[in-house]
Amino acid sequence: MEIRIGIQHSPREIVIESEEKTEELLARLDAAVADGSPVTLVDDKGRTVLIPGAKVAFAEISTEEPRRVGFLG
Repeated sequence: MEIRIGIQHSPREIVIESEEKTEELLARLDAAVADGSPVTLVDDKGRTVLIPGAKVAFAEISTEEPRRVGFLG
C-alpha cells in the first residue's frame, strides 16, 4: 500500500510503499500523534523512515488493490 504523511511546516510529503497491515499502521500512527512520540516506518525496499509524531499534519493510506495498467475496452 502507499502511505503519504504530511509534516507540519514542510511543503513536501513523505511517501512510502509498505506491506504492513493497515490496522497495525493506523494504530502506531495514532499512538505516536497522541503522545508526540516518533514512529518508525519501513518501506518495501528496507529503508527506514523516522517520523516525529508531534509534527504529523495528515496521513493518507491508499487502498491495497493493485494498480491497473492498460486500457479498458
